[in-house]
Order: sequence, then structure tokens, then C-alpha cells
Amino acid sequence: RRLQSIEGSTWFHMSLRTVSLWGLGGRMEMTPSKFMTIQRGLQPDWFQCLSDGDAIAGEVSKKRAKKSVDRSLAFLDECLQLQDEFPELRKSVMIGVIEGGDVLEERLRSAKETAKRPVGGFLLDGFQGNAMAKDTKLQLLSSAVAQLPEDKPRLIHGIGRPDEVLELIERGVDVFESCFPYQVTERGCALSFSYSYHSDPGGDVLKENEEPDTEESKDKKTKTEILSGAEGMTAFEICLKEKRYQDDFGPLVSGCSCYCCQNHSRAYVHHLLVTNELLAGVLLMMHNFQHFFAFFHSIRDALKDDKLDKLKEIICRQAVQAPPNTQGVQEKEPPVN
Repeated sequence: RRLQSIEGSTWFHMSLRTVSLWGLGGRMEMTPSKFMTIQRGLQPDWFQCLSDGDAIAGEVSKKRAKKSVDRSLAFLDECLQLQDEFPELRKSVMIGVIEGGDVLEERLRSAKETAKRPVGGFLLDGFQGNAMAKDTKLQLLSSAVAQLPEDKPRLIHGIGRPDEVLELIERGVDVFESCFPYQVTERGCALSFSYSYHSDPGGDVLKENEEPDTEESKDKKTKTEILSGAEGMTAFEICLKEKRYQDDFGPLVSGCSCYCCQNHSRAYVHHLLVTNELLAGVLLMMHNFQHFFAFFHSIRDALKDDKLDKLKEIICRQAVQAPPNTQGVQEKEPPVN
């Protein structure tokens, strides 16, 4: 869906009637008719309408952001018309896309106009990555969501860090599509943060490490581990490529019920990683997915118990204070639905 080049291709391959898709074979123009014919064959429960998602923050003008909104709305209108004509798609739900780059006026127009259409939900596009400053991102999200009806879901792509997830939930985002667990796995890391709002994660980590850290040792450990950790690491994971884990025969995360933690140790996964065994990624992915899904289970429970502020406090404390390789501890996991 992105118009950005794969290699050496140019941008702005866009018209009012087509969206450009990039693949290994190059650029392919997708018309509303062709797109809806594909959906007709798939007959999905729900699907996201294509849009002009090339209004990347900081890289386009207000004029380009306006065209992004105009083209996305035009494409959506034609797809909605075709949906009515295809009996196979009458039970399918179409998701409208909110565009507009970092231009507040266009974001608001996109949200208001898309909300007028008979769509089943809304995708807030263009907020993934680091092209947009955090404050700008949160302001635009809050403003756009305020224009959307509360009885339809709001989706977002590319946001997966636990602290960012909670910030966006507070601003009205309902559904997250993210490759965060996969990225953690690719770094040779395991998610290790605590998401239990019934306990103190600081105390759990202290208990796991057996002895408290002084301020001086914390600073020294943080500097050492940041230098030796995997590139792109967050404070929510541990890097099992580290030599310190070669003789660590405990589970990846204490209390975790995933297959990897129940059957294998940090030392074993470390061995698999340093010898480039494919099994390392399989085991890490099993753990990271279960940990990530259990985090969202905890979010749902916190919302029911009106404890989201408590959960956010716990997650943000770990994001700020925990060094990248702090040994993680987790409470016994709730069943994942």
C-alpha cells in the first residue's frame, strides 16, 4: 500500500482512481474495481480499504496531505458503491482509513468525512515509525479520534511497545496490528516485562536478581548492557545472545507458561542463537507471542477493573528505569483467549 520506493522507484504514482502497490515485480496499479473483485473472491469478515498513504510526516506539503485525503475518500466511495453491488460482500465489514500526514486540518477533515461513510471501523494510518514527533503524534491521534463515533472500532498499524500501546488506548485506540514480537525475536531477545497490576514489578525483579542494585551499580550495569545489547532493544526485553546467559539454566521468564519457558532454559536458547540454529527463532517467537498476548489480556482485565492507570504506571516505570537486559519476572499468566 505504501508508495515509497523499494529500490530506486519514484513516489507519487497515484491518481484519483488508483492506488499503487509495490511488490517484487515492481509497481502495480490497483483500481477500486480490481480491489473489490479480489475481496469478492476472498469474502473476508472485514477488510481495510486501500488509501493514499504516502503523506509521510515532515516529508510532504499541506497540498500533498490534502490530495492524500481527497484520493483516499474517492477510492473509499467507489469501493463502498461496489460493495453494495456484490452480494458476496454484503456481510463483510469495510474499514475506512484516516489519512492527512501531520497536517491537523487534513487529519480532522479525513476523520469527519470518513465517519460519514457506512464503514464498520477506522484505521488511523501514518503513525508508525519515527517520522513524527511523539507530541505531534499524540495530539493528531487525540484530535482525529474525537471526530469518530464511539460504537465503531479504531485500529492502528505498527505500534507495539507496551508503553505506547497504553498511551494510545487512553486516547481511544481499540485494535493494534504490530510486528513488535517478531522484531524482538529477530534481535535474539525475549520479552520479559511485568504486566501484572496486582504486584510491584520492581520488587519482583529485585527478588529474581537476589540482591538490590545501588545507584552506582545501576548506572554501570545500564551503560555496559546498552553497549552489549542488540541494536534497537527496548527496556521490555532481554538479549539472550549475551554471554552472561550461557550458564543461566532458568526459564526465559519466571512464571511463564509458554512451551519454551516450560521446557528450555536461557542457556539453551543462548546456545541456539550463537550457533545460528533456526530453532532459536521458533522458541523465542513462541515465548514472545504468548507474553505479548498475555499483556493484552491484562489490559482487558485492567479496563474491566478500572485499573488501567495502575497498569500504565507499572509499564512506564519499567520503560524508564529498567536497563535493557534487566532479568524479567512475570506473574503467573492468565489464560489467553
